Amino acid sequence: MRRVSLRCVARLVLAALWLLVEEGRAETGAPILAERVIWAVNSGGEAHTDVHGIHYKKDPLEGKLGKASDYGVRLPILRSSPEDQILYQTERYNEDTFGYEIPIREEGDYILVMKYAEVYFAQSQQKVFDVRLNGHIVVKDLDIFDRVGHSTAHDEIVPFSIKRGKLSVHGEVSTFNGKLTVEFVKGYYDNPKICALYVMKGTLEDVPKLQPHPGLEKREEEEEEEDDGEGGESEKKSTSTSPKNPVRSGPRTPNPYATDNSSLMFPILVAFGVFIPTLFCLCRL
Repeated sequence: MRRVSLRCVARLVLAALWLLVEEGRAETGAPILAERVIWAVNSGGEAHTDVHGIHYKKDPLEGKLGKASDYGVRLPILRSSPEDQILYQTERYNEDTFGYEIPIREEGDYILVMKYAEVYFAQSQQKVFDVRLNGHIVVKDLDIFDRVGHSTAHDEIVPFSIKRGKLSVHGEVSTFNGKLTVEFVKGYYDNPKICALYVMKGTLEDVPKLQPHPGLEKREEEEEEEDDGEGGESEKKSTSTSPKNPVRSGPRTPNPYATDNSSLMFPILVAFGVFIPTLFCLCRL
């Protein structure tokens, strides 16, 4: 009898909690984050559900396009929770432009979130590429290492909207046919890649933030201070000889003209050219 009463109490407590959650959702009128996500993929990896409840499906390009890599699993990824590091440790890359097609059936405001981490290169200007959304360049010259360094999570977030059959992104508008095409564009530096991505309904404020990174926060604060003092400090900045955040990407390229002796050879050639005709004339005399 006591066991039955305990079960009844437990059921009543669970029911009460469920009603409270439903009531809270009804009052706010906002679904939970996972319900806003309409499409998510763990590129180059297996299915995964993150700490926010977002379910990333297995990469549909497996065996079809590009190459999957789990090289990053040997590294801890900064700015990411331990449970979700796998999203940044696996990736898909290709030797040419590649991408995903995402069906979108409803109009509204959306957010594209792309997850990256540089786990191979240890300097900038090694992997640089663009991201294109239905023909619109939404990320230009993405250099992950230059943005955040090595083995560090980095999210590229692109808001866009679909209304009356039109796609609007970054101030550009184009006809929308029901499919969102996200492409990673091959550049001059290595191959384009993606670790994970998802599309959700909502605004920038709805996107979960990565964990803080002291070095990046300091850099952003310095940039903000620089922007605030732009008016009075412009002349000082223009005369500055060193950048605020120098990027050391290896030894400086040697000057190809440092050993050029053409400046010394020119007068010798001129003298030789004058000497030959003079000698010829003297011989004829």
